[in-house]
Amino acid sequence: VQLVEFGGGSVQAGGSLTLSCTASGFTSGDYAIGWFRQAPGKERDFVAAISRGGGTSDYADSVKGRFTISRDNAKNTVYLQMNSLKPEDTASYYCVAGNTVIPSRLRYVQDYWGQGTQVTVSS
Repeated sequence: VQLVEFGGGSVQAGGSLTLSCTASGFTSGDYAIGWFRQAPGKERDFVAAISRGGGTSDYADSVKGRFTISRDNAKNTVYLQMNSLKPEDTASYYCVAGNTVIPSRLRYVQDYWGQGTQVTVSS
């Protein structure tokens, strides 16, 4: 079982990045998948999640209106489009899969984690 993140990097404030997460070793379409992030010295926080079929999503208040999560089950891939990035978005971003029907429940139900990808936003 593996979740591999791609797309991290450095960007100036106001810029955009797209993260992707590719799943292997399990049927990703059976799981809600989302993203958490962790900044240095801080706890790991929920960012966004999307339901198994992609019809429902949930976001942390801090990213609503700026980030968009989507998925392509045929490619076993989930995407996180991040726009209007702020320095406070700087963190390691982790892809997570959870066996739950409701994407918001991914805050509490996590079965698989990726290794993380770094996003750095400079002012």
